Amino acid sequence: MMPFERVAVIGVGLIGGSFALALKAAGLARRVVGAGRSQANLDLALERGVIDAVASSAAHAAQDAELVLVATPVAQYPQVFGAIGPVLGAQAVVTDAGSTKQDVIAAARAGLGARLAQFVPAHPVAGAEHSGAAAATADLFRGKRVVLTPQAETSPQALARVEQAWQACGARLFRMAPEEHDAVFAAVSHLPHLLAYALVHDIAERGNAAQLFGYAASGFRDFTRIASSQPEMWRDICVANRQVLLAELDRYGAQLAALRPMIERGDGAALERVFAAARAARERWLKGDYEP
Repeated sequence: MMPFERVAVIGVGLIGGSFALALKAAGLARRVVGAGRSQANLDLALERGVIDAVASSAAHAAQDAELVLVATPVAQYPQVFGAIGPVLGAQAVVTDAGSTKQDVIAAARAGLGARLAQFVPAHPVAGAEHSGAAAATADLFRGKRVVLTPQAETSPQALARVEQAWQACGARLFRMAPEEHDAVFAAVSHLPHLLAYALVHDIAERGNAAQLFGYAASGFRDFTRIASSQPEMWRDICVANRQVLLAELDRYGAQLAALRPMIERGDGAALERVFAAARAARERWLKGDYEP
């Protein structure tokens, strides 16, 4: 694999910073230039060696770059693509880390213009509840899935180069249509985050919140871990994928509604059947029985 002479990371947070570190560790990035909104975060990334230089803007970072990763909250994508489109070189390739894909592809069509063929939409299915360059690690993507959603216009050369980059990070690559991607992740990622935020917010708004949090233990901590994720990022995801997310919310509401009468009538046998089926499904998932 030929190293990228200049890699631009726009949004040097957990994902963008980890991408930079992984490429460096694999010897695939000679120089990484970062751009973002927080100067303090960029300074920290520079100090930790996540990036080699700080750019004054997304356009400045992307100029002369051979590989560009866009890893900002998805609501910023239209602005970012509009900024980098005019400065991208003919050989540059662009990928992203957005958790939604239909809106990202629409933003790329509008902003990249003639350079759309050089864009390979991606979603690394990896992360943690912490954010920023301080949370970045070179092994974040090792053994994790990265879903690619290339379009008819995507050039084979750009696709191959982006695949090389993600594979150098240790990722396992999968492909989906954008619509399928957004439907799948609404169910298994976007909805769980919404539920975790909602539960913590509900507890926090109660008059005896201090007492409730004081007695909350490992079960509450495990269920709500993802409520420590970056609010802006998840705000944008929920808004961008809202139609599919609303359908998932209705489906989950129906599941809760089905459980309610079991509890009302004290039907322990029915509850146990549901719980046992859920437990068995989770155990099969943990063992890898549901590989795509």
